[in-house]
Amino acid sequence: MEAGLFTANNVWMMICTALVFFMHLGFSFLEIGLTRQKNTINILFKNVFIICIGLLLYYIGGFNLMYPGDFNGYLGFAGFGLDPGENGMTPEYASGGYTYWTDFLFQGMFAATAATIVSGAVAERVKIGGFMIFTIIYVGLVYPIVGSWQWGGGFLSTLGGEEGGFHDFAGSTLVHSVGGWAALIAVYLLGPRIGKFGEDGKPQAIPGHNIPLAAAGVLILWLGWFGFNGGSVLSADPAGTSLVLVTTSLAAAAGGVSAMLFSFILYKNLDLTMFLNGILGGLVGITAGADLMSPNESVIIGVLAGIFIVGAVALVDKIKLDDPVGAIAVHLICGIWGTLAVGIFGAKAGVDQLIYQLTGIGVIGAFCCITAFIILIVIKKTAGIRVSKEEEMEGLDLHEHGMDAYPDFRMNQH
Repeated sequence: MEAGLFTANNVWMMICTALVFFMHLGFSFLEIGLTRQKNTINILFKNVFIICIGLLLYYIGGFNLMYPGDFNGYLGFAGFGLDPGENGMTPEYASGGYTYWTDFLFQGMFAATAATIVSGAVAERVKIGGFMIFTIIYVGLVYPIVGSWQWGGGFLSTLGGEEGGFHDFAGSTLVHSVGGWAALIAVYLLGPRIGKFGEDGKPQAIPGHNIPLAAAGVLILWLGWFGFNGGSVLSADPAGTSLVLVTTSLAAAAGGVSAMLFSFILYKNLDLTMFLNGILGGLVGITAGADLMSPNESVIIGVLAGIFIVGAVALVDKIKLDDPVGAIAVHLICGIWGTLAVGIFGAKAGVDQLIYQLTGIGVIGAFCCITAFIILIVIKKTAGIRVSKEEEMEGLDLHEHGMDAYPDFRMNQH
């Protein structure tokens, strides 16, 4: 491979790494905007912690747990720390798509995303210490083990023999559902926020304090997805990257429009938050098969993801789970949908592929639910995961952090 192409590939992957990093600002804005002002510092603290600890954990052992080299397909470990070896900086590494260092950093950004999904679902009532312990174990161990089963050359990648098995291009299941399953377990164990469900059991709206920030967060996330999916081509291949960016954008747009229209039909109002979550649902839905779909198929996947979002948000409320930002609907439900869509649409569609996709969803779902439950129940019985009623009413910012995101606003209230 010529040096110029190797350099171009690596530069593209570094740009994508930066875009995925930028997604953490989008997640922060979205979570802040959809929750109350008294918990703003708490949410920002969690998101900054996730990035910092996620990268360090991935450096210490996560990268080598996820990409162990030759292993039994279920669990392997290539050792602590980072070592590029003889070929890590040459075109012999990763077929010239990027260097070893770029590989580590790009994948490290993905690792942190799974815990960020949980952060939004448990917002406004989780103990910061308990959440930090959970993040360390889940990002440090659970995420890379699951990732090794597919992206590390494990058993899911070879379900169909040499033809390849389970397909998850950029992580509808391996990132989004991994976070979504943990969010589901965490929300169940935590219980709803005070006032979320009335005495009659009917869900009560708890409005977010800054919808403009939430909208900015979603648009930043959409931009970041160009790196999330575009970088998953694993080179600057013109045909691959341009197709993936088109399918990603069309699914996002279709998801937003269908969620907006479907929620209008059901509730007779043009709900911006549903519109925004529809965009995210479309993005999560296309992530598993962005490299396989035509523009038409991308739009169909997005449209159905938007409809699923509206239904899933209502279902989560109906079963009395409290998810302030809709993380379960977006990342779990649409993650499952996007993974199944690979067996229904696109270049790999077929009964065998659908079986591989269902197998991957089932195995990863069971593993994530069991591990998340064990981690969280131990924390609940020891350090605790839920703040006191007084702390929740007054806000986590003052009680957990001793500061206020909007001190002038609070002073003007008195």
